[in-house]
Amino acid sequence: MWTDEEIKGKILHKLTRLGKFKHSHTSIDNLPKGFPKDIRGSVKYHVEELIKEEIFFIKPTSYGREVSVNSEKKEKIMYYIEKFLDKK
Repeated sequence: MWTDEEIKGKILHKLTRLGKFKHSHTSIDNLPKGFPKDIRGSVKYHVEELIKEEIFFIKPTSYGREVSVNSEKKEKIMYYIEKFLDKK
């Protein structure tokens, strides 16, 4: 079973590996990819929580919202990523 922190960690791990900081964005619709099917529904909920925590920047586009990682929240980002990596 995945905890909320592990799900957030996997999302952040994925985006930081892809270099999605500041001006490099990705669609929120792409974030559930790579998760087990039973968890995919909750990924968007956790993305919204990361937005509220100001870990993600939002970029509205004509085709939907995109996000990038706020590198100023490094400590919290690393906390979540470590929780995910400990699961492995």
